[in-house]
Amino acid sequence: MNENGLTIAVVGATGAVGQQIIETLTKRDFPYKKLVLLSSARSAGKKVNVGGKEFVIEEAKPESFEGIDIALFSAGGSVSLALAPEAAKRGAVVIDNTSAFRMDPEVPLVVPEVNEEDVHTHKGIIANPNCSTIQMVVALEPIRKKYGLKKIIVSTYQAVSGAGAAAIEELKLETSALIEGKTYEPKVLPVKTGDKHYQIAFNAIPQIDKFEENGFTFEELKMINETKKIMHDTSLQVAATCVRLPIETGHSESVYFEIEAEEVSAENIKELLKDSPGVVLQDDPANQVYPMPADCVGKNDVFVGRIRKDLDNSKGFHMWVVSDNLLKGAAWNTVQIAESLVKLGVVKAK
Repeated sequence: MNENGLTIAVVGATGAVGQQIIETLTKRDFPYKKLVLLSSARSAGKKVNVGGKEFVIEEAKPESFEGIDIALFSAGGSVSLALAPEAAKRGAVVIDNTSAFRMDPEVPLVVPEVNEEDVHTHKGIIANPNCSTIQMVVALEPIRKKYGLKKIIVSTYQAVSGAGAAAIEELKLETSALIEGKTYEPKVLPVKTGDKHYQIAFNAIPQIDKFEENGFTFEELKMINETKKIMHDTSLQVAATCVRLPIETGHSESVYFEIEAEEVSAENIKELLKDSPGVVLQDDPANQVYPMPADCVGKNDVFVGRIRKDLDNSKGFHMWVVSDNLLKGAAWNTVQIAESLVKLGVVKAK
């Protein structure tokens, strides 16, 4: 806590990402003088310990944002749509974790390693991108800057934690039941869809979020559209297939990309990524070194490996990208944006 610091609100403080945001603020020793924890009326009154101090959860209401400098939202799109404009109206800068404002042309969509300067353009709200988009653009941005980028084709292998606590619990219960030879009736995955739910244990579900008329899911369209917005390149060709796997935490991605430059080798790409911000290179096939979700849990970085040149296209490359979807994919990127606001002087204590 910093007596000369900012007043920070966390909305959705009792949720998985909200708790990660609070923990990340503490670990980063973020310069706040006051922390306000907000949630639904159902959770109001609960007590939580932050950095050895007890805080009482308050119900999130429009008036809750009086005197708030930065409000970190992670309570669902409907809450953000209702309360984020109210917070901004009262002078807070909102950093929103939902999809509510991501494609709003008036709202910057920010990954600090890629487009940190966009925080200067905010009009009260900044959007945090989709978790899968974040880790991909962190890995691709250094390549885009040096060699140009024409096309991206990504297939994701996403953890159930991206679908919330209920999905994690279902994975555990279902796995246990099936191992014991019992039946289990799926009730959660895929979410945001019709009445059908499918087994996730020992399975792969090629649907995340609802299907759109063009055959892509909303998750896939998020990756496509958000990537173009973050990189400020509407001409970039992007395609995505998003799949849910029986992994608790840590999203993986197989990324094919085509560059504009000639005569670039896989070693050139590796050398570039080795020193890129937010990236950890794990690429030693001879010794079976490559990123895996089990190893990335609890870490802020984006891990990249399996970098190789396409066999048919001299400008095409493949790589494997892994990250903790609750940290870099959500809480850590949110806190990074808040740190950028302070570092660049965009937000100062009232």
